[in-house]
Amino acid sequence: MATQTSNIQKLHFWLRDEVKPGEKRTPILPEHAARLMAAGHLVSVEKSKTRCVSDEEYSKVGCSIVPTGSWTEAPKETVILGLKELPEADTPLHHRHVYFAHCFKEQDGWRQLLNRFVQGNGSLWDLEFLNEANGRRVAAFGRCAGFIGMAVGVINWCHQILHPEQEKLPTLRYHNNFKDLVDYVKPILQEAIAKANKTPEVLVIGALGRCGSGATSFAEQVGLNPIKWDMAETAVGGPFKKILEVDILVNCIYLMGNIPPFISMDFIQQNESERNLSVLVDVSCDPNNPANPLPVYNKVTTFFDPNLRVLKGAKPLDVIAIDHLPSLVPFESSQEFADALISHLVECGQTDVWTRASQLFATKSLQAAKDLAKMK
Repeated sequence: MATQTSNIQKLHFWLRDEVKPGEKRTPILPEHAARLMAAGHLVSVEKSKTRCVSDEEYSKVGCSIVPTGSWTEAPKETVILGLKELPEADTPLHHRHVYFAHCFKEQDGWRQLLNRFVQGNGSLWDLEFLNEANGRRVAAFGRCAGFIGMAVGVINWCHQILHPEQEKLPTLRYHNNFKDLVDYVKPILQEAIAKANKTPEVLVIGALGRCGSGATSFAEQVGLNPIKWDMAETAVGGPFKKILEVDILVNCIYLMGNIPPFISMDFIQQNESERNLSVLVDVSCDPNNPANPLPVYNKVTTFFDPNLRVLKGAKPLDVIAIDHLPSLVPFESSQEFADALISHLVECGQTDVWTRASQLFATKSLQAAKDLAKMK
């Protein structure tokens, strides 16, 4: 049950501009900023040339518009709200931050990032770890990521068929909504199917989750019939020959621990004669995680350079590993996420959801500090 508005601690939220290239999403749209202000909070919004909603729309609902990047000078009690990573620096972080920090699963540079918070007496509520008591995330881009990941995988397969002389997939285009993306891909897929004289076989791993359901939905909307795997199908442990038999693999699992790899480069080479697989979409995008279940690539790709060709020749294998896929349909992705997040933001810092996130930050920060001390 929601806290009564009169009992809510009033906060100052500062929506920062995103610095990640190609990122157009926002954690709150103007309608959500209005809800925060109706509950008594203040909302400042940094000017942005890339956000999917104009500065003017935030101003119309009463937000204060502030200079780009000025969050570093905001009062220390301000809650800095964003989505993706902060600008690269080694300066201490003094504020309370809400964003996807990608550091609690020990990704590259996690100790150094958490140490910045410790040095500045700041704190982090990581959006990935705002969870209900049962562990379910309160808000996620998973469905959108899976939907768009499947779309880009199909686009990549079509490109291999229609333009075999071109290794690189062109820069991806943004879309106004999910229907627009489906309508864009459908005719390209039909052209590729006609030329190849085959319909691509598609496998979704993690098909029962938010992300997997999104991937499955897109495939079905363009006329494909995806094979759906989840924990039951992968419980015996990889590698799996079936993966090599399909044309497109879309990995949608939520990686939390060590698991045997689904495939490896050695496994592919040992079974090359059985390989149809030519596109691998890692929506989970964990190339820097020691437990990466798809250790055939070692870097992320981008909207501007979407595919990484890991096997060349007549039977290529491309990897797509874009860590902000939902930004390809930025407005509808932001709407879905913010609709789920807003009631929790209204009560920011005052419920068990936030307490659990604070405790995780404290635990991981202590671990990072101990590790860094040993490294000196």
